[in-house]
Amino acid sequence: MSDDNKSLSDDLDDMLGDANDGAKKAADKVSELADDAKELAGEAKEKAAEFADDAKKAASEFAEDAKEVLSDGKNIAIIAHLTLIGWVIALLMNNNNKSELASFYIRQSLGLLLLLFLSWIPVIGWILAIVTVVAWVMSLVNALGGKMTPTFLLGKQFQEWFKSL
Repeated sequence: MSDDNKSLSDDLDDMLGDANDGAKKAADKVSELADDAKELAGEAKEKAAEFADDAKKAASEFAEDAKEVLSDGKNIAIIAHLTLIGWVIALLMNNNNKSELASFYIRQSLGLLLLLFLSWIPVIGWILAIVTVVAWVMSLVNALGGKMTPTFLLGKQFQEWFKSL
């Protein structure tokens, strides 16, 4: 039995040696994988930083474009011609950065909108409505062209009456 014990002891020592070798190989593999993960994490950080820089540049360009569009009174003047809601939006947009062109067409559009309310009067109102729509189209065309031309119908009076806008 002693030879059997010695044989079992040798077998056990071989198994322990194999287990230690396997553990060392596993530890080496884990270390290698950890190094790979660190490398990939570094690459991901670089790509994320590049993406963040690109996003900041795009946001900055967008902000500059938005400021340019909003500072251009022509856009606000056009918006002022788009119904009563458009007129209110144009008025609010013009409050931050006053533009002479925008203010001019805000006053023109307000006057034309008020004239349209008179269209409820039978016959005379209908004729006035047609004339007002023609004046509105002419005003819109002038706003598109960036020219400050008063409407043929009370345009100069609109500027005087609503000069506080």
